[in-house]
Amino acid sequence: MIDEIAPDVRCLRANNPGPLTGAGTNTWLVGRGDVTVIDPGPALPEHLTAILAALDKGARITRILVTHNHLDHSALVPALVSATGARTFGFGPAQAGRSAVMQALAARGLADGGEGLDTAFVPDVMLAHGEWVGGQGVAMQALHTPGHAATHLCFAYGRLLFSGDHVMGWSSSLVSPPDGDMAQYMASLDMLGRMDWALALPGHGAVITAPNARVSALIAHRRAREAALLRALEGAKSMGLHALTAAVYVDVPPALHAAARRNVLAHVIDLHDRNLIRVDDLCTADPLVSKP
Repeated sequence: MIDEIAPDVRCLRANNPGPLTGAGTNTWLVGRGDVTVIDPGPALPEHLTAILAALDKGARITRILVTHNHLDHSALVPALVSATGARTFGFGPAQAGRSAVMQALAARGLADGGEGLDTAFVPDVMLAHGEWVGGQGVAMQALHTPGHAATHLCFAYGRLLFSGDHVMGWSSSLVSPPDGDMAQYMASLDMLGRMDWALALPGHGAVITAPNARVSALIAHRRAREAALLRALEGAKSMGLHALTAAVYVDVPPALHAAARRNVLAHVIDLHDRNLIRVDDLCTADPLVSKP
């Protein structure tokens, strides 16, 4: 099924539903003659067929933009390139864009949470923040928005924001170190919130009709989680990450606590870096956390 958002903007949803992907990954087609594809999606042959079938007669895919190097967004790139010869655009290889804090933790052995980092994808063209890409009336500006992923880019198309996994309506973003970084995530939200958007077109879920309000809500949500974490530590000598997650995510079913722990770890790293809490060893499976 193809959803037409505007005459030159269409959406195809991949059949990869799940707790971290919602109803599936959104693949965006922009333009009618020379078509730009944003996030080809997971490596599903039927999704490749659907993308190619969505093209108008005589149209061709000339550019493939990837918001970030996660398999549910980029794994179909090789097959789509093989079928079309299109050039690929993104921020860089999988570990590009990491902060010095995350680089140091990764070097010490901090393991990721299994979110599906696509280490094979390296774009033909690496886009810097603010750089423009496009042609034939389709011109988009790349906005580097690390946080959910170090390589994460949003794409501004006039007042439309292709927001990837950084701003979604159905869920807040998973921020899982060392690829995810809470300090970067909040800074990126703040940057996006200072711009005026008409619609946000996310990597999963429905179109967001009030993007600036949604950005404000996501900032408030993360600040509330941070405050709950600090309250949980009040009067406690120390708490392990697992116990801290249970204390902070009382509104989330225990089945989702494994993913929630990655968000708590991201908050803990950020708070530790700001000297607001102490952690015995961030690279252990269940680090002990305490207030100074």
